[in-house]
Amino acid sequence: MARDSPVCCIVPEYLLRGIAESSANSDDHRQCARESLAYHRTYCSARKERFAALTLPRGSQQHPHNAARQSIVPEQMLRHIAEADDVDDETKSRARAQLEDLQKAIGSYKAQQGIAGDQSQKTLASAARKTQPDDGGHFWRAVYDAQHSSSEARLPGKVIRIEGQGPSKDKAVNEAFDNVGKVLDFYLTIFKWRSIDNNNMHVLSSVHFAKNYENAFWDPQKMQMVFGDGGQMLYNFTKCIDVIGHEMTHAVTEHTSPLDYEGQSGALNEHVSDVFGIMVKQKVEDETAEKADWLIGEGCLLPDIKGVALRSMKAPGTAYDDPRMGKDPQPDNFSGYYQTEEDEGGVHIFSGIPNKAFYLASVAFGGYSWEKAGQVWWKALNSGRIPAKCTFLQFADVTVDVAEELYQEEGAKIVRDAWNEVGVVRKGH
Repeated sequence: MARDSPVCCIVPEYLLRGIAESSANSDDHRQCARESLAYHRTYCSARKERFAALTLPRGSQQHPHNAARQSIVPEQMLRHIAEADDVDDETKSRARAQLEDLQKAIGSYKAQQGIAGDQSQKTLASAARKTQPDDGGHFWRAVYDAQHSSSEARLPGKVIRIEGQGPSKDKAVNEAFDNVGKVLDFYLTIFKWRSIDNNNMHVLSSVHFAKNYENAFWDPQKMQMVFGDGGQMLYNFTKCIDVIGHEMTHAVTEHTSPLDYEGQSGALNEHVSDVFGIMVKQKVEDETAEKADWLIGEGCLLPDIKGVALRSMKAPGTAYDDPRMGKDPQPDNFSGYYQTEEDEGGVHIFSGIPNKAFYLASVAFGGYSWEKAGQVWWKALNSGRIPAKCTFLQFADVTVDVAEELYQEEGAKIVRDAWNEVGVVRKGH
């Protein structure tokens, strides 16, 4: 497994550790959990480094978004689309045009290898961006089979289904393809955000990663989603749209308000992913804030597990309680916050505090969560007022200010009351 992959997994460290250490589990399953835990630790450490790099000036060569590889659509994907017999003519035509542009970009880059390295990288990045979809919103999906390899270097794997093709015989491929599309459509229709980067980036996914891998993650090193098949307790990652929405939102956060992946800012990073993941789920299920269950990863627990989901935004700390997994450790109030070295300073543990604030604000606004509360959180993320090392109180203040801008004093009071109820209180309130 590569050691420089900045990834966040949907299943948190403390849950994997609970499975790995519980004597109620078989030796084989404990070993699988230990392996998943090792992946998780590696990825979270690298994610921390990535978000720290994202706070550098945009012109810096060390800034992740200046890497030319992120602008380049995989050549094999375009070639496959252009040559596949069962892809519609319009999609094939666009793929052929983009493949020609990409090959010209690579040729130009190679021709300039003799000039200054940074300049040649800029030339490649600039030319390669032209291979991105047009402003009409044409971003494409492709799903690959990782063939149970645990090597990140071998991702994405064997291409199975691409834009313009009909369903595959592989259920996981179709679920990933369809649900990634629903997440992209949600961002486009609700927030006018085009794909992940607001520049119509194509989105790749790989299913069947490793063996009995009980997790799913967004890998920005490869710029794609990765899904395990699950094991004896956790599964259904391709089927749970809130899981996919959560992981893809980590990539969106990189392009809006990068939050350091540690402590309170890291918990806010996780919180933002839960917020947009739950909104996608509620949109697909056509549920109002009041009627929704507010469960993240509701379909990820196998039926015999004593629990309902990976997390509850409505009632943090109540999602599961099973001797094979442990008990949900999330507090629902800032009074339960404490300093810890576990979980990158508790990024998954303490995200429940702002999660409940968003739930409370959504219910108080009424209607659908994305109509008002979601608009407040989205505008806050794009406001330029969220610092990299943001605290809960700083984030709360920005959301209150944005709520006042959008919905006057009444809106500001709703959001402030929600934060106050979870113990994130400004003096004088």
